[in-house]
Amino acid sequence: MRVASLLPSATEIVCALGAQDTLVGVSHECDFPAGVADLPALTRARLKPVTKSRDIDTEVRAVLQDALAVYEIELDRLATARPELIVTQDLCDVCAVSLDDVRAAVAKLARRDDIHIVNLHPMRLGDVWDDIARVAAALARPETGARVVDDLGARVADIQARGAARDGRPRVLSIEWLDPVMIGGMWMPELIALAGGTALVTRPGDHAPTLTREALAALSPDVVLVKPCGFPLERTLDELATLRDALPWNRWAAVRDGRVYAADGNAYFNRPGPRLVESLEILGACVHPEAFPDFQHKHGGSVVRVEADLRCEPW
Repeated sequence: MRVASLLPSATEIVCALGAQDTLVGVSHECDFPAGVADLPALTRARLKPVTKSRDIDTEVRAVLQDALAVYEIELDRLATARPELIVTQDLCDVCAVSLDDVRAAVAKLARRDDIHIVNLHPMRLGDVWDDIARVAAALARPETGARVVDDLGARVADIQARGAARDGRPRVLSIEWLDPVMIGGMWMPELIALAGGTALVTRPGDHAPTLTREALAALSPDVVLVKPCGFPLERTLDELATLRDALPWNRWAAVRDGRVYAADGNAYFNRPGPRLVESLEILGACVHPEAFPDFQHKHGGSVVRVEADLRCEPW
């Protein structure tokens, strides 16, 4: 089978199912696991090359206001790749090409009747596991899919048990975007609960809301996790000064107590695929560090602790 994946999480799912060798093309943002970035890029961004959070947000809103998708398909490359299966999504037009654009592109291909589209729409953790099973079925690997989901579920259950054994459930605020400030929704409240914390603002399945500084000032988080969607850790650290202006920085106990963490939001948390379990490991070590020293060691290169003066300390 020849498979085209049009978003990073789908690529990670295909590879977790042992089918990396079936990939004939991926999105321009696919970078994990090793080797997939060398495949033909079947999508591209319509955005101007801006780097700051505020500028990116402004550019995305301008593109969407013009009724355009943020990403578009490289039709010639898609035709050359000759996929039999395309894995895409219709959850977020800011995350990948739109489903309508995928269908329109397929309609233009000579072999369009031979192409099967698997559309993912994960809003909660269980949806992600269901999507893995659906992709596995499309790849004719249902047993492999069941094993992968069982393994991920067992790891989640172990982390949940370790977190539940600790006293208290710290209030956790997960920040999805820096400027404007957006709060993590979808599966993030579930991950926080599984890690032994209490999610502030959002509930499972909620879209990420934008909060004003006044609304943020009404919150009292014990732990703050900053992991902007699509930003590697280094890119987030370049904008740390934004936190002091965008958040009620000096009012939060989490800041005074050294419980603000910045993490890799590109590799973890924002991709609804197998590495959500690694994301849960990171969360567990942020919420209950005394319970998860093994995960602190494992993910030390992906997280830093942010001091009140914005200095970054090793996790």
